[in-house]
Amino acid sequence: MMINKETEPAITVGIISNERIHFVLNEGYCFRDKAISGENSVCVKDGQIQWNGELYDVLQFEAQSELSSFTIKNVVIGINFHWERKENQTFQGSLKFIVEDDKIRAINIISTEDYLTSVISSEMSATASLQLLKAHAVISRSWLLSQIEKRKSVAQKKLKNTFVETASERIRWYDREDHTGFDVCADDHCQRYQGISRTFANADKVKQAVEETRGEVLTYEGEICDARFSKCCGGVTEEFQNCWENRKYPYLVKLRDNENNNSFPDLTIEKNAVSWIKERPIAFCNTTDERILSQVLNNYDRETTDFYRWRVSYTQKELSELIKERSGIDFGTILDLIPVERGTSGRIVRLKVVGTKHEMIIGKELEIRRMLSHSHLYSSAFCVEKTGDDFIFHGAGWGHGVGLCQIGAAVMGETGYNYDEILLHYYTGAEIEKIY
Repeated sequence: MMINKETEPAITVGIISNERIHFVLNEGYCFRDKAISGENSVCVKDGQIQWNGELYDVLQFEAQSELSSFTIKNVVIGINFHWERKENQTFQGSLKFIVEDDKIRAINIISTEDYLTSVISSEMSATASLQLLKAHAVISRSWLLSQIEKRKSVAQKKLKNTFVETASERIRWYDREDHTGFDVCADDHCQRYQGISRTFANADKVKQAVEETRGEVLTYEGEICDARFSKCCGGVTEEFQNCWENRKYPYLVKLRDNENNNSFPDLTIEKNAVSWIKERPIAFCNTTDERILSQVLNNYDRETTDFYRWRVSYTQKELSELIKERSGIDFGTILDLIPVERGTSGRIVRLKVVGTKHEMIIGKELEIRRMLSHSHLYSSAFCVEKTGDDFIFHGAGWGHGVGLCQIGAAVMGETGYNYDEILLHYYTGAEIEKIY
């Protein structure tokens, strides 16, 4: 995306998709020049949106002021994660409904900076340092604007998520190209966005962070950076092409997550990766300090107790049943899990699953994580120890590990680094530029 000096853009955020959606227009809304408020619901009928006994192709309620807000009932958050749950969530801005895959999709239309205030409140806690919040404001803004441009390109080229599937191999990756009716979604698939429901406890500090970085983005050679981030890199960051499309970004490269970016072993080599994962090397994100972790992790995130190094165990029977359920493939009894290819952080990119009935190579990292957990395995940076009837997973990090490591950045912010130093640590060769 080449940079254009422009005013703050409005964006569209997909909130929820369901056969019927219940919502409340709290105050300050208008439909076709008529004021409207109160409890409402919409559903699909004959391929259209049914509301108040009438049918519409598109239904939109316009916000009349900055105080306008609406509440969506039973929004699912943490989709497919271990903490998945439903919440009533309140949003500012306008509300639009469309039909998508025979369901109603609720879309929030909101300004970029108001969206960022909510995202950062949803991703961070009230205890986060100002420098961490400012760093997150810049990367969230950068990622958002780069994705809007990417969506336009995807629509023009009619691209879809790419995957390879044969009798012996299933390689898939999941990016945001499946969102065609709006810019970004509200869940962790894009950026966690929960309206104004979570902005109250740290609203002043978050608003300060957004305002003090207003219009600032990360750039590389004149283009806005696709500024990825995850909870915990595990000590070394991963490269983009090992998680998504086979494209290298020079600012999303492997690096040691510590003060001096010290050298580290080649983690694409199996024996090096195993040793690394079973150790606890010094890193910014190697912390168990609850005070620091609470800056990045909401209450439901802290249902997980270890992020830098973790351990999960399955019996052979449990693992065989889990893989069959999650992959849809009957491998029979699982005999072995063999890493075929690892990325720069030790994350497995391609994993060979060996069973009594079938064997297949699975990738990339998210497909592996989905197959090996009822929600998502914390990361694909793991090695497997077989003891008797048990498969013991020793793992490192949480998430894909590309770009900024949120726990590492929290430690940096707590120990005196400024937001620009945090950003330029994780995004090699990038610059910070103000575009509006």
